[in-house]
Amino acid sequence: MAERWQGEPWAKDIWCSGKTTRRRFLGLSAATAGALGATMLVPAPWREAFGQAKPYKIGIMQPLTGVAAAGGKTALVGSMMAVDRINKAGGVNGRPLEAVIADYESKPDVGRRKVEKLLVEDKVDVAEGGYLSNVCLACMPVFDEHRTVFMVGVCLDTTITTTKCSRYVFRPFDYAPAQAVAFAHYLVNKMGKKWHIAYLDYAWGQSTRDAYVEQIKKLGGEVVGGTGIPLGTADMTPFLSKVSGNFDGFFGIFFGANAVVLATQAYDLGLTRKYKFAGDGAIAESTHLPALGHKIEGFVGINRYVPVLDPPLNTPHHRKFFDEAVAALKKIDPSGPLPDRYVQSNFEAMNFLKLGMQRSGFRGRDDTMKLIEALEGMDVKESDDFPQGDKTLRKEDHQAFLREFIFEIKDNKHRLVEVIPKEKTVVPPACTFSKA
Repeated sequence: MAERWQGEPWAKDIWCSGKTTRRRFLGLSAATAGALGATMLVPAPWREAFGQAKPYKIGIMQPLTGVAAAGGKTALVGSMMAVDRINKAGGVNGRPLEAVIADYESKPDVGRRKVEKLLVEDKVDVAEGGYLSNVCLACMPVFDEHRTVFMVGVCLDTTITTTKCSRYVFRPFDYAPAQAVAFAHYLVNKMGKKWHIAYLDYAWGQSTRDAYVEQIKKLGGEVVGGTGIPLGTADMTPFLSKVSGNFDGFFGIFFGANAVVLATQAYDLGLTRKYKFAGDGAIAESTHLPALGHKIEGFVGINRYVPVLDPPLNTPHHRKFFDEAVAALKKIDPSGPLPDRYVQSNFEAMNFLKLGMQRSGFRGRDDTMKLIEALEGMDVKESDDFPQGDKTLRKEDHQAFLREFIFEIKDNKHRLVEVIPKEKTVVPPACTFSKA
């Protein structure tokens, strides 16, 4: 039975009701780009090249409906860009990738059920994706139980690679402690000593708040107050209207539609005009800028990816990714948004899986430990596979370290202020893998 999101206009070219079609999304035939729970076929242009080779099944979990749907859709673009590119280049170990996509509806309980289905019924070989940290945390025990690698595509909760780390879970992008180490010096030394932090009051927001409180204090700054706002709050004014006092900066930890609401209503209440405005780069993703207009002007943020072609992002690798992502995103949003960190991290997560599968000679889930050993400690260089830059996927906790970008929004565009090399973002591991 078709899921609700499959009937939406943006999804028409990545799903069909068991019928082969010539419609294309990201260069893929619809049969390949997303049977979404049904069996998918190798795309017609590549059947001859792959012959009877058995596809690798890649389970992709994203929130395609619910409060996080907007971000989940752009994250899916990144995953499918990589799948398409890998298949066009001959697949992995001579076999094509077959994406099996699950919409977890932005709900942890649904996510757990959908992951069970991917692993038990669809029998995927590996999994990639995620978006909401509470969903990733709910699903991690399922990957442990079935001894299957999960390459996280978005989830940022600190505990994923610290106190709740798993031998089967990898995060190939940054996390809050690394961002806080990279950004706190700028906040305290160039913007202000005293800060009020507003955050989404769930796993990611709480752990990110804690990381910034620690680093701001280490540098002699002070966090004078905090305001937690529940995920999905449409009207934040009852919370924001209580924010007042003697401090220099207002720091936000929000993403998606929640970020747009926060920035808009904080401006309307005068908070971001009275205090300096900074925060997680997710507040000012490229997809948010049209809606925010002048209300986000002057915001200073940190992000692993910003959609600019200025040095050091003026490389052929980034330009190629940028152009392909712009074209792909326009197919789901005619306004033509620029790529964001969700497209980038899912694209690169899939490429980490590709490299691990190649280096380990991975054939299927019986080779999971070989795949894990190939991924642990993996160093990758800036390339078409990794346009964001060099990365190290640390063995001790499966956490990646990479360069960070501090930016300012000027004239409704990102302007790079400072680039922090990956070596200056490293924090000690805080993970003990279970022996089970």
